[in-house]
Amino acid sequence: MTDNAAHAATHDEEVLGKAYDARLMRRLLTYLRPYRPQVALAVAAIIGHSILELAPPYLTKVVIDRYIPAGDLSGLGFIAVLFFVALTVSFALEYVQTWTMQMTGQRIMFDLRMQIYTHLQRLDLRFHDRHPVGRMMTRVTTDVDVLNELFTSGVVSVFGDLFTLVGIMAVLVWMDWRLALMAFSVLPLIVLITQWFRRNVRDSYRAVRTWLARINAFLQERITGNATVQLFRREERDRVAFDTINAGHRDANVQSIFYYAVFYPAVEVVGALAAALLLWIGGGWVIEDALTLGSLVAFLQYSQRFFRPISDMSEKFNVLQGAMASSERIFALLDTPVEIANSRTAARDDMARPAFGPVAQTTAGVIRFEHVTFAYVQGEPVLRDVSFEIQPGQRVAIVGATGSGKTTIVNLLLRFYDVQEGRITIDGADIRSMRLDELRGRFGLVLQDVHLSSGTLASNVRLGRESIDDAAVRRAVEAVRADLFIDRLPRGLDTRLAERGATLSVGQKQLVSFARALAFDRPVLILDEATSSVDTDTEMLIRDALTTLMRGRTTLAIAHRLSTIQDMDRILVMHKGHLRESGSHQELLAGRGIYHRLYELQFKARGTTALAPAAS
Repeated sequence: MTDNAAHAATHDEEVLGKAYDARLMRRLLTYLRPYRPQVALAVAAIIGHSILELAPPYLTKVVIDRYIPAGDLSGLGFIAVLFFVALTVSFALEYVQTWTMQMTGQRIMFDLRMQIYTHLQRLDLRFHDRHPVGRMMTRVTTDVDVLNELFTSGVVSVFGDLFTLVGIMAVLVWMDWRLALMAFSVLPLIVLITQWFRRNVRDSYRAVRTWLARINAFLQERITGNATVQLFRREERDRVAFDTINAGHRDANVQSIFYYAVFYPAVEVVGALAAALLLWIGGGWVIEDALTLGSLVAFLQYSQRFFRPISDMSEKFNVLQGAMASSERIFALLDTPVEIANSRTAARDDMARPAFGPVAQTTAGVIRFEHVTFAYVQGEPVLRDVSFEIQPGQRVAIVGATGSGKTTIVNLLLRFYDVQEGRITIDGADIRSMRLDELRGRFGLVLQDVHLSSGTLASNVRLGRESIDDAAVRRAVEAVRADLFIDRLPRGLDTRLAERGATLSVGQKQLVSFARALAFDRPVLILDEATSSVDTDTEMLIRDALTTLMRGRTTLAIAHRLSTIQDMDRILVMHKGHLRESGSHQELLAGRGIYHRLYELQFKARGTTALAPAAS
């Protein structure tokens, strides 16, 4: 499979469902409920506008048939005033309808985006592992925009088109049923043209959406990984790949333009055909005095207004089709169950607490893994029957080859994933029965891949926690020796960072992460390869800070550098998902097992002979 084919297979949008789905529409309409007064006002304005749209042709008939032949200037003046009033009120009603629905649409977009974003925050890491970021961004941005178009120009305004059509048909039949049937005789042609347009534009719309999803996903991946692209000189290859995707999106749009370019002129031609029939037959009746001239002129004006809502409704069908596709994808996302959630007991307790209240202070507790088995996907387990215990205040390190399950232990402990067999307990309580904020509120985490957001250095340390004031931030920064580089910056802790902290080195970002963990002052500290990207000098600087940081705290450290964990109380050695060895540094070396081999290989690679003395 080529790069482009693989990318397409990963990021293609789901196949669209029905052009109209009553279940989806009912669910969409629930978003209008909080704004029922505004919707009622808009509907009233639309109906009033539609009624006034019927007045000008009839007023023209009255002028031609009654006041012009009689030379009645006062009557002409009266009709002119009525005409002006009708146009003015029609303008005002259209303004009210447009303003009200646009404002309502913006509020619905706000509500829907907040709902989607909140749900994305609650979804577990397993979901995010399987779904590209570009696709999720499309849900929050483009798909919501499509629904906004439905609410602002589709759901409510379609009543205006229907009311206008029914009103014109009723007036035409009332004025002269014979000419009305003649005007309606072209409707089968309109139906055929509309069906052709709907069928083809739906397929075209599907292609446009698919290519747009590919563009979003491609850009997200390549911009995020731009350093790798430049390093391996893939610029031209990626430019060609993007050219292919971009051309596909352009061609799909051009195809949809073709259908629009055919449809609207075709409707105009059919309308002109209806007008020609009215002029031919109706003109003969006027000559024979079987029809008044005013009635013929009014019929011509009504026929022009009759075909305009039909073409508008066909356009709204495209809006409806897009809304059905977007809503299907949005609701599929919103209906995705949150697998890692509070238990029912914890959820009931949750009801009495504010949504964004402070996390309750908790203690470390005895952490116990009991026969834990776990696999990320169906197949080979990453952990197999792992059992160990960590006492409060104990410093425990986890070592092992890449893929042995070290980071998985942390992911399970923090409930980013749930165990499939066995259980994890804190003070005897299964962590699945605990509130998520209470569980995760026990842990301070320093990852190998540090996440920093745009903002100041201080804001990245406190992460919005108001209880961490400037003095606390400063103390944390100084404790981990991050002040040595921060004080050299132009604005110190108030220095604004670029996206993902791109203006800092990897080592500096990890020092900021250390300060963050210290500032939050959690009873359990987790270090996941925390010093892997820190140079030797910087590592020496933070060792003292780590000693202070770990004092009085339970510490779980994952490390490749065995030199950083020699003074730990206990070391767990993982190998192919099994816990193979457990003990202190000296005990494991004396056992001459897996840890001894790892230690020997690492220090041989560094060209040192420190092994023998360390083992003595």
